[in-house]
Amino acid sequence: MNKETLKGVIQQFIERSLPTFKRRAIDIPLDSGKVVNLLGARRTGKTYLMFQLMSDLLQKPVAREQILYINFEDDRLYPVEAAELDLILKAHRELFPFTAEKKVYLFFDEVQNVLGWERYVRRIVDTEDVAVFISGSSSTLLRRELSTAMRGRSISFEVYPLSFAEFIEFRGIDYVPYSERSEAQVVNAFREYLDWGGFPEVVLADEAVKPLILQEYASVMLHRDLVERYSIRNERLMHLLLKFCAQHTASLVSINKLYNDFSSQGLKLSKATLYDYMEMLQDSFIAFSSAKYDPSSRRQLQAPKKMHFLDPGLIRVYRPYPERDIGHRFESLIYLHERRRRLKIDYYRNGFELDMCWDEGAEFLNVVWDMTENDTTEREARAINAGREMWPQATARLVYGLADNLPEPLQPCAIEGWKYLLQS
Repeated sequence: MNKETLKGVIQQFIERSLPTFKRRAIDIPLDSGKVVNLLGARRTGKTYLMFQLMSDLLQKPVAREQILYINFEDDRLYPVEAAELDLILKAHRELFPFTAEKKVYLFFDEVQNVLGWERYVRRIVDTEDVAVFISGSSSTLLRRELSTAMRGRSISFEVYPLSFAEFIEFRGIDYVPYSERSEAQVVNAFREYLDWGGFPEVVLADEAVKPLILQEYASVMLHRDLVERYSIRNERLMHLLLKFCAQHTASLVSINKLYNDFSSQGLKLSKATLYDYMEMLQDSFIAFSSAKYDPSSRRQLQAPKKMHFLDPGLIRVYRPYPERDIGHRFESLIYLHERRRRLKIDYYRNGFELDMCWDEGAEFLNVVWDMTENDTTEREARAINAGREMWPQATARLVYGLADNLPEPLQPCAIEGWKYLLQS
């Protein structure tokens, strides 16, 4: 990267209008005094969220020249060494000298491509009048290493595919409570959301090309976000593990059992490798895990994890008949809805099962797609009652997709899935 090329990149950004974007319902401070990290999987909308923040700055108003955006995947800058990062502010101030006396808002996209960028960001935050916003697709780099390198100077926000509330807004649907016509539109949209997921590009695409887009996402996530980024040697194993997590979303996963299953297929692997690969999937925001709630840390570590996949549309890539697994996809949608609001979500299982619980049992919920069968209704009633006996003060919820006549004891805690997803 040289300064003259950098000046051209900066000048081009300043002269162009910000790209058109649809607003996301994510509240991010503009002047927190901290480095703001936008974390999330590829194609979840982190870059356009940056443009949204830039637009908000221009409304303050902040001068266009005070906003600097650098995408470290720009081939004109590649390769970028950490020692060259000082050129960014130098080039910017040579182009716009007046900004030396102004606060400058720096947006660094895909910053993980520059080895050692953390030290540079920490230094300019300490010595310059800047606000820094960064994005990247790997939480290993941006959460674990950054928390140490920045020493309390950063705050992180996870960016997921669209929530259901964002989905209907992107689709131009105005939800009017108690309106039969409006509710019918929202219910239809919910089934589409459950089928195709919430990646912004997919939501706005024609249905004919949605499978192609999702197929491309799956390929890029495997090869760039996993194989290349982590220098994975056993690509076949990672592909099988990725496929397994997609096909078994909202299911309990035991590394020991998985190791035996893969070994029986003739794969050469170790349990340590499986643990590492599973951690990579989670670090890349492709899969998420819930631990079993247990006061004993030892027992909790030994218990299977419940896995959830990033997006129901992406599951279609790995399942030839995704409609057969609607209950698990539905549960993972609810999990991701809650994950947007809290990082720690457990499950409970001991004679009965609670799909999700948090805050030491202050709230728990079960998720069931089809409540029309008597056996299902009785099972869920027993689980809810057992949960209430264990945590008498807890808030209980039963989130369902289909139902005829729910038993009276369940009615106060039961709510349709699409309504639950519209709750803030």
